[in-house]
Amino acid sequence: MSQPTPEVYESGRGMDAHNEVMREIRARNDRSYDPTEPTRVWLDEDNTPEGVRDSLTIILNTGGCRWARAGGCTMCGYVAESVDGGSVGHENLMRQIEHCLDHGTDNADEPAELIKIYTSGSFLDEREVPAETRAAIAETFADRERLVLESLPDFVDRGKLAEFTDRGLAVDVAIGLETATDRVRHDSVNKYFEFADFEAACAEARAADAGVKAYLLMKPPFLAEPDAVADMKRSVRRCAAVDGCHTVSMNPCNVQRYTMVEELYHDSGYRPPWLWSIPEVLEATADEDVLVVSDPVGHGSDRGPHNCGDCDDLVQRAIKDFNLRQDPSVFEEVSCECEATWAYVMDEETAYNQPLVR
Repeated sequence: MSQPTPEVYESGRGMDAHNEVMREIRARNDRSYDPTEPTRVWLDEDNTPEGVRDSLTIILNTGGCRWARAGGCTMCGYVAESVDGGSVGHENLMRQIEHCLDHGTDNADEPAELIKIYTSGSFLDEREVPAETRAAIAETFADRERLVLESLPDFVDRGKLAEFTDRGLAVDVAIGLETATDRVRHDSVNKYFEFADFEAACAEARAADAGVKAYLLMKPPFLAEPDAVADMKRSVRRCAAVDGCHTVSMNPCNVQRYTMVEELYHDSGYRPPWLWSIPEVLEATADEDVLVVSDPVGHGSDRGPHNCGDCDDLVQRAIKDFNLRQDPSVFEEVSCECEATWAYVMDEETAYNQPLVR
């Protein structure tokens, strides 16, 4: 990956030490990617305020998150999969959209009602997705039911969102809040904004008749397992109290390449969260007035959320079942001897001795 120029550095944002380390780590990547191909695309089903819907998830290759090129989040390696140089033009972005539409047509009988568009940055940042491309995407998907767009709070603007809502689309802005605790977001995740900025973005979305889907991060670096679980419970409850935030997606941290988390992991200073911690949070927050889901990426692997290896798939299936049914009783069907080890970790692990069990 090319070195970012001084113009993209976010002066005074985030922790300077974190940014310096992250820039050095990211500079080790020398791979390049095709600007006409999306990073990923897949079909699935998701729970929405209107019920379960078939979904088409698109991760556009926009050249990468500007904040990541300045240093960025300690756990995020998505910029390492971006086109070298930091930008992708309108024509190539629309070729990526065509590729994703073909994928949906070739692999499903009916068009997906829900379209989720991520950029591993901010779809609403016109330095990543030009206004011309945003308008073309709005027209392309005007016949669908719901659209999810990823953005940092800075770029949430009612005028931009109105380009979609005025076409009759239900729109959700996916915001990587990570945690409702400002200190954890600053010191562990290295994100520069405050919870108040998230609240302001929710208000801006409401002004355009759009909703907000908050993304939370289970167990960023430097947090012990019990602290991470407690932080997630608090964060879900704080999000549920914000008008306009109707969904919380709590995603356990995984070890991505070219990140500070990977450096800690290789030095035995980080263990991804236990899968048992996810039902612990989901059960505790099931009564909140918000839809809470989780998507444990890389479950069962050493670099992803995992238990002992024997029960990982069973717990993962229970989590996916909960996502669709919102019924915490699904977790009563899953048990394993390793749950006692997890309970020991929850009782004894602290920031000074973590990871207590690898």
